[in-house]
Amino acid sequence: MDKAAKEAQVTELKEKLGRIASLVVADYRGLDVPTVTGLRNKFRAAQCEYKVYKNTLVKRAIAGTKIEPIGKFLEGTSAFLFSYESPSAAAKVATDFAKDNDKFKVRAAYFDGTVVEGEGVKSLAAMPGKDELRATLLATFMAPATKLVQTLGAGPLNFMYLLQAQHDKLAATDGKTA
Repeated sequence: MDKAAKEAQVTELKEKLGRIASLVVADYRGLDVPTVTGLRNKFRAAQCEYKVYKNTLVKRAIAGTKIEPIGKFLEGTSAFLFSYESPSAAAKVATDFAKDNDKFKVRAAYFDGTVVEGEGVKSLAAMPGKDELRATLLATFMAPATKLVQTLGAGPLNFMYLLQAQHDKLAATDGKTA
């Protein structure tokens, strides 16, 4: 690879790193091409990107940035998993795939100015995704309205129960139904 191509890749990488929500670094050594292709498809479905770069080029791109501490995990074959929308999406797909495939090992992740490894990546993967957070927020917004409707409906409903109880009481004392 000539110098111009390397500089182009470093520039491309800096642009990607500038807009990520999270980055996961994994070792993919020993995976065959169909497996990697299937993995790339899983990442695309999660709105993430699976890309392989030379470690030296990545070290150049992260030099002087908040992501620089992840450089110590760049040894051997490295796959870079970019998530631009949801901070936990790439970590979820990577940890799920690593459970089923011994050759794929998640090394570390970068999220919100912090580099995490091991259990930290699993914790990142356990975070709720963007859609789950939206659903929780929507439920929180709707809770007061739902409670108001329940409260307003409770009076007439309780009055109906009172009338039914009175009807049942009269029916029991008279031996007749009204």
